[in-house]
Amino acid sequence: MTPADELDLNSLLTFAAVAEAGGFTAAAARLGTSKARVSLAVARLESRLGTTLFSRTTRRVTLTEAGEALQAR
Repeated sequence: MTPADELDLNSLLTFAAVAEAGGFTAAAARLGTSKARVSLAVARLESRLGTTLFSRTTRRVTLTEAGEALQAR
């Protein structure tokens, strides 16, 4: 496994944590990392996939249709 593969795996695991926790702060706490690192990992994954995975508001984070499809896989 190359470092690039690990980053992708990390991004996918982070995505799953945000989806399960329902937010970036809660996911960061579960993963034992900062909210900024969680946000960066998700942003990189979204950039690589070319789509938004989460609908973000100041109070809520929900999966988009693309996010639901990824979570199902």
